[in-house]
Amino acid sequence: MTEDSTPLNRKRIIVVGTVAAVLIAAAGVTAWVYGGDVPRGTRVLGLDLGGKSRSEAERALAEGFGAKVSAPAKIDLDGEPVTLQPAEIGLSLDVTRTVSKAMKGHPTIVGERSVDPVMQLDRAKLETALRDQLDPEKVTLKKPALTYAGLKPELTYPAPGEGLDPAQAATAVSTAWPLGETAKVPLVQVAATTDAAQLDALAKDLAEPAVAAPVTINVAGKSFTLTPAAIAKGLIFRSDDAGLLTPTIDAKKLHTAAAKEFAKVEKAPTEAAIKLVKGKPKISAGTPGDLVDLTALAPALLAVLRDPAPRELDATLSKQDSDVTAASLTKLGVKEKVSTFTTNFTGGASSPRSQNIMTVARAVDGAVVQPGATFSLNGHTGERDYAAGYQDAPVIVGGKLEPGVGGGASQFTTTLFNAAYYAGLQDVEHKPHSFYFSRYPAVIESTIFYPTLDLKFKNTTPYGIFVDTSYTSSSVTVTMWSTKIYDSVKTVYGPRRNTTSPPTVHREPGPKCITSSGLPGFTQDAWRVIRKDGKEIERKKFTWRYDPEPRFICGEEPE
Repeated sequence: MTEDSTPLNRKRIIVVGTVAAVLIAAAGVTAWVYGGDVPRGTRVLGLDLGGKSRSEAERALAEGFGAKVSAPAKIDLDGEPVTLQPAEIGLSLDVTRTVSKAMKGHPTIVGERSVDPVMQLDRAKLETALRDQLDPEKVTLKKPALTYAGLKPELTYPAPGEGLDPAQAATAVSTAWPLGETAKVPLVQVAATTDAAQLDALAKDLAEPAVAAPVTINVAGKSFTLTPAAIAKGLIFRSDDAGLLTPTIDAKKLHTAAAKEFAKVEKAPTEAAIKLVKGKPKISAGTPGDLVDLTALAPALLAVLRDPAPRELDATLSKQDSDVTAASLTKLGVKEKVSTFTTNFTGGASSPRSQNIMTVARAVDGAVVQPGATFSLNGHTGERDYAAGYQDAPVIVGGKLEPGVGGGASQFTTTLFNAAYYAGLQDVEHKPHSFYFSRYPAVIESTIFYPTLDLKFKNTTPYGIFVDTSYTSSSVTVTMWSTKIYDSVKTVYGPRRNTTSPPTVHREPGPKCITSSGLPGFTQDAWRVIRKDGKEIERKKFTWRYDPEPRFICGEEPE
């Protein structure tokens, strides 16, 4: 037994040694496979993150994605190319969550496992951006609508059609962008979120009872009434792009519809204003008013509109400033005179024409033109008719001088145009007279006729413009106040050319016939030259052809 035991022990040693070696090797492989926080063989967006610690993997992913962070998202929107910047739709790679996702799962000794990245995307912003780019004619989805015809609800029923699927679009963009690919976003067949049955229910449960009776509002010991007609104006059913109909109270429309009722309990705020004091612009502060807190009233009102009569609510007053505050006016930088222009007229202060000039000057006095805003003279004054205080005075109608309401407004228009012109503001719309009048600068003048001819100019400066008007019995002046940004604004004239003599025209005598001595016609160029910081920055050409003004004679031509 002793002689036979030696070989057996050797075999056992060899076997045990072999198993140990295998176990040691297996342990090494296991350690290699499971080394790091991210299992071996794991790739994200083509980057090998296997075997790395969490911090190493996050750093590698962030660095590897690198320049793609700011790459635009390319989208095929129903066949039309659209490019969106990641920031405008909240699109980004969530590195932390992506690495956490990569850390899960089993390692691979042979081969690879690919992990999709975790993306962040603001779906609402993406939907808005895509709808802004989408041709509205392609969207055939018929959205529901609920409006009032007087006090009767009118329903527009929805119908399925082609439209945008926001969820599908978000998935496509999130998948394509990190790969540098173009996201395919087709229009699909969609149905409105609010269906016909829900629309009927809204009408029966809310729209009809809402206008069935008034609502009494109690506030600060007083009360006023919201009539069914006012409620119908303020109750709005808004449909979003997906056809979801939502009832809401439009506080501004409600307040406008019931203005006289609100006035029973409110004290309106006064606006801050710019005034000239001793030849300098000064800001006078406004005063806050006591107004019904519409922010609180609106949801409370919506909640009781389903209830039967009598309906009553308590409301509160809150101190509210006007939209025009001293702070908002101060920011405009109105501090110095930037241009002024005067034109002269005859006839004295009492003549109808002079009165019209003064009336329109008063209407424009104190106007404030915000930076980037366009001023419209017609829009500011409205129709210049008898009701607005204008009188009959000579106007040009069809190439002839005739009495017309508001005659003389063109003199103010020319004065205002020149003030804007010499302030360096952008000419948006103006038209010189068909005849030349020596009281105006040639070419650099403008007529007006409501509503077809207007004077418009745009404030292209970063500061507000305050328009001051004044007049005497023989002149009208427009001065613009702001912050001076140009060294000078001047006019350079070219010579008159193509001069034509006035014809003699006999007209039928009567109240519409106004005699004139006639003036020649001509063409002339004028250049507005603007200098800033010692350099010429603009030289804009204005050209106009004046017709010869006929020598009008009231009476038949002698035989």
